[in-house]
Amino acid sequence: MLEVLILKLYDLPASPNARRVRIFLAEKGLEIPMVPVNMMTGENRTEDYLKKNSLGRMPLLELDDGTCISESMAICRYFEEAHPNPSLMGNGSLESATIEMWQRRMEFEFILPIISIFRHTADMWKDRFVQISEVAEQERIAVKARMEWLDKELSGKQFIAGGDYSVADITAQCAFVMAKAALGLRIPEELTNLSDWWARVSTRPTARA
Repeated sequence: MLEVLILKLYDLPASPNARRVRIFLAEKGLEIPMVPVNMMTGENRTEDYLKKNSLGRMPLLELDDGTCISESMAICRYFEEAHPNPSLMGNGSLESATIEMWQRRMEFEFILPIISIFRHTADMWKDRFVQISEVAEQERIAVKARMEWLDKELSGKQFIAGGDYSVADITAQCAFVMAKAALGLRIPEELTNLSDWWARVSTRPTARA
């Protein structure tokens, strides 16, 4: 087991990627000091913060030796290696690869397009980003189609990767939280497999991390 040298986790509370790390830590039973970063006031663009992450993004893990790790999945990997139980990224080559496959799918098919819809429609991005309403509409259509796809893939499965609850479920869970809260985009009731999955993951004790 790796020695974990933790100083703090810079957090953006509403971010699905930051939420992914918080849920991951909660599932591991780990409590890490959090530092909320206010993006609206530019706290993430200060000279000090940009020295830690030149892209100015959250989450960011800072160790007590000054080492900084950004990108949510890299942070999750760090904690998986340091605290392997309970496993959230798989044991053995086949299970690990299967979970990684589904995690990537949940990222590409849900988190990224949902973030794109938000960036192209939210008031907070009007002066920060060139918004194109047609892009948002096409992404909405794609997300709805992928919900139908995932509903079929979940037939006979409790969790997305087919085994126990994993980081693939966490990724999808964070995407659907943002879709509902920020975009009003909900899982249709007729997608019963996806709705049942959502009921399982959203009622876990860690879901509100």
